[in-house]
Amino acid sequence: MATTAKKPINFEWEGTDRKGNKIKGAMTAETAALVKAQLRKQGINASKVKKPAFSIGGGAKKKKITPFDIAIFVRQLATMMKAGVPLIQSFDIVADGLENPTLRELVIDIKNDVAAGNNFAGALKKHPQHFDDLFVNLVDSGEKSGALETMLDRVATYMEKTETLKKKVKKAMTYPISVLVVAMIVTAILLLKVVPQFENMFSGFGAELPAFTQMIIGISRWLQEWWLIVLAAIVGIGYAFSQAKARSEAFRDGFDRALLKMPIVGNIIDKSSVARFSRVLSTTFAAGVPLVDALDSVAGATGNVVYRNAVNTIRDEVASGTQLQFSMKQTGVFPTMAVQMVAIGEESGALDTMLDKVAEHFEEEVDNLVDNMTTLMEPIIMSVLGVLVGGLIIGMYLPIFQMGKVV
Repeated sequence: MATTAKKPINFEWEGTDRKGNKIKGAMTAETAALVKAQLRKQGINASKVKKPAFSIGGGAKKKKITPFDIAIFVRQLATMMKAGVPLIQSFDIVADGLENPTLRELVIDIKNDVAAGNNFAGALKKHPQHFDDLFVNLVDSGEKSGALETMLDRVATYMEKTETLKKKVKKAMTYPISVLVVAMIVTAILLLKVVPQFENMFSGFGAELPAFTQMIIGISRWLQEWWLIVLAAIVGIGYAFSQAKARSEAFRDGFDRALLKMPIVGNIIDKSSVARFSRVLSTTFAAGVPLVDALDSVAGATGNVVYRNAVNTIRDEVASGTQLQFSMKQTGVFPTMAVQMVAIGEESGALDTMLDKVAEHFEEEVDNLVDNMTTLMEPIIMSVLGVLVGGLIIGMYLPIFQMGKVV
């Protein structure tokens, strides 16, 4: 009777090496006995072998792997390989130092694929949720050219810069929105819970209330009667927006165009798209990817439909023999500085270097714009909070002040 092979499990182990030094690590195997046997072959005396909490069947919820986690993994792997450590051993060293257990499990899975004879790019391709086509193609180019450590270093730099840029843009858009949402919630609580208490107190005054106080009480009464419908409408609008953005390409495109026209935020998104275009094109072109193929990868990485369409147009024109800088100028969406730097790069044969400088310039501009916007928004937000909350407090205390004057 044939036996069914057990599914490999990622075990954590502790032990001592030949010199008696305490070491620990992780290894994927079918049983703990196999882990101990493998460690003995490596001269390690295992004192403890256990299933980690994140193992399959462990019952614990897996921690999400973020793009920043992937960037850390690539950076550490590039550092190990530049130091002359073999790829397989680099995987073990990097996995042992990772704090995210889910990422550690992913790295060990990739290591096992590579150790089984697959190439690194092929192993990455099995995890498309973490490594996109651009990432896989760059690693593949590095393997084929024999400069994997250099390519990993470039990919790590690209990911770190891109994710930092995304974080800054997200901060620029979410900070004022989140503060205003909190202000609206506080205002709603005051209208629903605090104002009715003042209204009950004012009912015994026997005098006409100031117009401002009457207006606030009227808003409070209306909100008490319709708050459930208002809440449902807000939730419904939010859900409809998210669904329309997820399912309708026309809606997403229209939203992207509208964002570019917004004051301050539009300028930040505009410059961040130029920075992404330059960063991705610089990385792919430096990897030896032909310009037309590189532009294919760039189009989806710009993050905005206006620039995506512009890059697709540039790709078609470059494929027909037009210079990159002329095609960029014809689209009318790229800044003059970026076009001129690309022209210098094409003429000097250092296009990847010039694109890298363009990316650094616009990334720095985005950083400055976000800092400036945050500085400008703080007094505006404080003014809005003062008007909303302060206005309610003044409206509620006006009758008390008037009564004090009468007395």
